[in-house]
Amino acid sequence: MKTTAEQQVKTINDAKAPQKPKKRSQWAEVWRRLKRNKMAMFGLVILIVIILTAIFADFIAPHSYREQNLRNINQPPSAEHILGTDDLGRDVFSRIIYGSRVSLQVGLVAVGISIIAGGSLGAIAGYYGGKLDNIIMRIMDVFLAIPQILLAIAIVSAFGGGLFKVMIAVGISSIPTYARIVRASVITIKEQEFIEAARAIGANDFRIISKHIIPNSMAPIIVQGTLGVAGAILSAAGLSFIGLGIEPPTPEWGAMLSNGRHIIRTAPHVATFPGVAIMITIFSLNLLGDGLRDALDPRLKQ
Repeated sequence: MKTTAEQQVKTINDAKAPQKPKKRSQWAEVWRRLKRNKMAMFGLVILIVIILTAIFADFIAPHSYREQNLRNINQPPSAEHILGTDDLGRDVFSRIIYGSRVSLQVGLVAVGISIIAGGSLGAIAGYYGGKLDNIIMRIMDVFLAIPQILLAIAIVSAFGGGLFKVMIAVGISSIPTYARIVRASVITIKEQEFIEAARAIGANDFRIISKHIIPNSMAPIIVQGTLGVAGAILSAAGLSFIGLGIEPPTPEWGAMLSNGRHIIRTAPHVATFPGVAIMITIFSLNLLGDGLRDALDPRLKQ
């Protein structure tokens, strides 16, 4: 009976004892801090809407982006064409919807190329140091001496336009930025104790870089990648605006903006709405990028 009574008292005391809060994972903590940033969440919601619009463009767009009607040229917004028509009678709203696919595709693929190539070069330079670091970073300095948009223009001019070549050009022009960011992170991380422990148990350099250093360098890469998508979309729009980007009739916001500039006084909607689409997309990406930067900053942990 005594043992049973002691067990009951212990059970009651355990129930009254304060429970230790469960430790959140790193990414759960980042998400918690990101949710507290209202502007970042606002940008995330806008970006999700744009992504869903691009995915379901076939169901959202009321017309085909190729459909022309020369009897309905440069018509203002109406019930049939809610954003009006362009100089070939095509529905502006439908072309903006389909254009979101192209712009997001260019942004994501170009940033992917930059992260893979620049991240690899930066990780190698930062990990090994010495002459190899000096050679790689001096090459990156040469690329950094050329403005990104001019480098992209030079690449597209040399190899021609088209969606694939634009993505390659924009991606190559951004490689030095990611190389420097990753190099700085690797130099900081490679002297940590867990890296020394990995070396002590016989891990080779490739495993240390891929399994330990790169995952711990993801925070600045994610932030720069989010902001880099915005820059890539702007660069692609700029190339299309000057006639070096996506070839018609593929809808692309920069090309639509360029097509409407010569009729901006008589049909301002042709250039205005693609410009607004670019502005909203870049705005949402910048808001999200700023929020991620704050959420991933360890100095702001609470």
